[in-house]
Amino acid sequence: MLKNFVTPDLYPAMPELFLLVMSCVLLLVDAFLGRAQRWITATLTLITLAGCALITYQTMDGQVVLTFSNMFVDDLLADFLKLLLYFSVIIAIIYSRDYLAARGLDKGEYYLLVLYATLGMMVMISAAHFLTLYLGLELLSLSLYALVALDRDSSRATEAAMKYFVLGALASGLLLYGMSMVYGATGTLEIGGVAQALHLGVANKTVLVFGLVFIVAGIAFKLGAVPFHMWVPDVYQGAPVPITLLIASAPKLAAFAMALRLLVYGLFDIAEHWQNMLLILAVLSIALGNLAAIAQSNVKRMLAYSAISHMGFLLLALLSGTVGPDRHYALNAYSSALYYVVAYVIMSLGAFGMILLMSRAGFEAERIDDFKGLNRRSPWFAAVMMVLMFSMAGIPFFIGFFAKFAVLLAAVDAGHVAVAVFAVIFSLIGAFYYLRIVKLMYFDAPEESAPIKASPDMRFLLSVNGAAVALFGLFPDALMSLCTYALLRSL
Repeated sequence: MLKNFVTPDLYPAMPELFLLVMSCVLLLVDAFLGRAQRWITATLTLITLAGCALITYQTMDGQVVLTFSNMFVDDLLADFLKLLLYFSVIIAIIYSRDYLAARGLDKGEYYLLVLYATLGMMVMISAAHFLTLYLGLELLSLSLYALVALDRDSSRATEAAMKYFVLGALASGLLLYGMSMVYGATGTLEIGGVAQALHLGVANKTVLVFGLVFIVAGIAFKLGAVPFHMWVPDVYQGAPVPITLLIASAPKLAAFAMALRLLVYGLFDIAEHWQNMLLILAVLSIALGNLAAIAQSNVKRMLAYSAISHMGFLLLALLSGTVGPDRHYALNAYSSALYYVVAYVIMSLGAFGMILLMSRAGFEAERIDDFKGLNRRSPWFAAVMMVLMFSMAGIPFFIGFFAKFAVLLAAVDAGHVAVAVFAVIFSLIGAFYYLRIVKLMYFDAPEESAPIKASPDMRFLLSVNGAAVALFGLFPDALMSLCTYALLRSL
């Protein structure tokens, strides 16, 4: 057996290996640190993520490289998503430090679980095999379950973690069952092998489509799309704000990669089947997400339903890849989807960062009314929040507008004109709950007059976050071109 063993090329997986080694080192170091030295753990975590970014950048050569017996792929799309992932997690950690410290939650477990979740997302992004994808997904999911329950004294957080765990286990089972059906239909677990079996016509299409239903259900759960959205509002509301911030941002990049690898890279030749499924999920998500968000008085729950509607737009972009000989429209649709998920992550980081800023020891800024009169307490942060809300609503000229515009153009090009009109109508309906927060900040009297205090790093990062939303809206071509190039070199 050992004679036939081929030593894998470890170079493409260097970021993952570095993160794994450093998380083990961090685990040992943290065991010897007291509460007063917790800043060392936080600093090492940030250094680890920065190191991963540097290694990923150094290994980025634009070539598609397969290793570990074709189970792991390193391409430009993976490198691009991983760099975005590192920066998202770094920003989430910096935003969260003051909040966690004020509540005694800045434990070593938090930083370690964040690193393990990041490792799971990295594996998902580079998965070229069903088993690799599933291992990355489970590592991410188990880390998030534990993070949601990080505040052990909170019954609400414990309840949210249990709901997330039970529904997540069910979704993982559905996904695994779907993968087993695809294996039975094609005889391979490699994503590229599945695509080849379909292209050669040797796959059992009946069994394959049956398994596809379960795979789409698993993807929809990770994205939080209707009707697999039940966990989203409860987990967003029940988890501590820093954990909600993490769940709302970085995992969306990994879920997008998972959907793209499975559906586009592996199952493109039966796209007419999964496009119809995604069409139903997209329409339901856009409608329910926007309508349910209007009735919310809790800002975390409102942003949860907002996330569901945004994932509907993402699915609309994914299903707009036209099936046929002309792959130009397909590339345009998938680059629009990538652009949309990047835009959403940037906006989501800023929105939950503002909630963290407004929260303080003994007070959670979770009610929409907590934003009343913010302009009088801090004009600058009120302006940042206004930019974020305008962008999420899709108002010109912010990144959210161009993200939605790109998706709608892709949908129209693919012939889904009626769905595009439907999405526009519900976006207009959804603008109400975003503009309501702007109205409260600028036209209502504050419930308290104390000025907003922010640490220098928090003030700087939130300002940069708001500026990025505005600048990428004014100059959208650079990011859009980058998304298109990353996909073009990886498809």
